[in-house]
Amino acid sequence: MNISIGKYLPHRPPMLMVDTITAIDDTSVVTEFFIKENSIFLEKGHLTEAGLIENMAQTCSAIVGQFFFGINDVSKNVIGYISAIKRADIYELPLASQAICTRAKLLSRFDDEQYSLCAMEASVYYQNSLLAEAQMNLFIKEIIQ
Repeated sequence: MNISIGKYLPHRPPMLMVDTITAIDDTSVVTEFFIKENSIFLEKGHLTEAGLIENMAQTCSAIVGQFFFGINDVSKNVIGYISAIKRADIYELPLASQAICTRAKLLSRFDDEQYSLCAMEASVYYQNSLLAEAQMNLFIKEIIQ
C-alpha cells in the first residue's frame, strides 16, 4: 500500500511532515517521510524536536482523517490540532535526506456531532533505530460553510 497523505490531511507544504501512508486501518497507521534539505523544521542539518512531534501528530491524524475525507473526497474543510502532549521522548534527531517511518495507534476516541477528540501514541524510526515516541491528544473538526 502506498497512499498519498494528502487524501487524509488538510496540510500542505511547507507544513506537510508526512509523504505517504504505507499501512492503515481503523486504529493504526504507518507513514514515511523523506526529510528535505529545505524543511522548515531543519536546524543544523537535523529535523528538530518540533518537526518530529509534528510528524507524529500528522501520522496520528491520518487514522481519524480517513473517516472525514474518505479515499476520493479532498474537498472538505477540516481543522485539527494537538490539544495535549501527555508524553514526548526524543532520543535522536534524524538528518536531512533521511527517510523516517512513523507508527501510530489510536488509544481512545470520542466523537461528538461536530468534532472528534482522540488519544494516540506514536513512535518514529530511522531504519530500526527508535528516534522518538509520544502520547498526545488530537482535536479534529470539519468546518461546515
